[in-house]
Amino acid sequence: MNVLFFTPWYPTKEHRYGGVFVREYAKAVQKYCNVTVLHCGIGDRTIANWWAFVQENDKELNDGIPSYRVLYRRSRIKGVSFLRYIGSVYRAISELSKERGRPDLIHAHVYSSGWAALLTGKILGIPVVISEHFSGFARGVLSRRQIYEVRLIFRMADTVLPVSQALQKTLQEHKVKAAFQVVPNVINTDLFYYLPSQSPSNNTVRLLAVSSLVAHKGLTYLFQGLKRVSWKNRVWHLDVVGDGPEAEQHFQMVKELDLSCNVTFHGQMLKHEVAQMMRTADIFVLPSLFETFSVVTAEALASGLPVLVTRCGGPEGFVTARAGVVVAPGDAGAIADALTKMVERLPSYDRAAIARGAKERFGSESVGALLYGLYTKLEK
Repeated sequence: MNVLFFTPWYPTKEHRYGGVFVREYAKAVQKYCNVTVLHCGIGDRTIANWWAFVQENDKELNDGIPSYRVLYRRSRIKGVSFLRYIGSVYRAISELSKERGRPDLIHAHVYSSGWAALLTGKILGIPVVISEHFSGFARGVLSRRQIYEVRLIFRMADTVLPVSQALQKTLQEHKVKAAFQVVPNVINTDLFYYLPSQSPSNNTVRLLAVSSLVAHKGLTYLFQGLKRVSWKNRVWHLDVVGDGPEAEQHFQMVKELDLSCNVTFHGQMLKHEVAQMMRTADIFVLPSLFETFSVVTAEALASGLPVLVTRCGGPEGFVTARAGVVVAPGDAGAIADALTKMVERLPSYDRAAIARGAKERFGSESVGALLYGLYTKLEK
């Protein structure tokens, strides 16, 4: 079965981890189907012709999946840009059909790729499914026109795949009607796994947060909560991985709370470095105000790490009492209380069982099989 992944988010040389979760989906499906990725919707005023079509030959970026990028020359006239975008996508898919065979199904990612995917699907007479990951629905950042567009696109798609029940509920609250089926994100369990010999055993409680340094990730509430905790005969240290436009505000807050000796900001790190930190931490913390799934939380679980998360729209759907604690977002006191309880019961967490459960739910074999089953039901 030939499946075309169609996505505006995908790793590039400039943003090597942009849309990396889409690539993990493609790798999972590749176990069952012939997969080609078309990275679409890239407007550029500098290209010589009105469109360009290039293969991604960087092995670190394509990760063994045939991947292509289609670009179009943007115009100052919005309607012209849209027509060029649609035309460039159709021409690219025509070229791909000659090289790799006609697709049997298009799997688009996020609603913004919907029009081009649906029009191509109608012309070729093949089904179109759309995965939705965008947190903007919960954050309320879409205009009325965009919401109306989402309703049309998702109604026309054969199936819509939100990454969590919470995201599906949010879409339905926006009066979006579709054939929904929740399909979670995929975790690379070759990178994120439990290794007993690397579990921490000293007197320091090692906390880990992996997050962009922006307000809606809620790190300020984590810092305020940590200021309140006091663990007998235990010291603590928080490692923060990530960067962002509000980095300075976060640094300043830690300094004002007199936590500089307890908090280390590492900036951006490579995936394998993050995985190593997860295997040597005690507790992973996600204090977000909004999420659609939280891949990093699932990666932490796959590493056998107990987690403290907020009820922010994603992780509360898969974090159980055996794997961690869920608290209300934006509540520093709740974070402090939950961390205190988790530290007291750290020895009781079965890290091997936490990792096993995450692999069974989010591993590429499981999610790939789920998607393949869905594809075969739609294949015409």
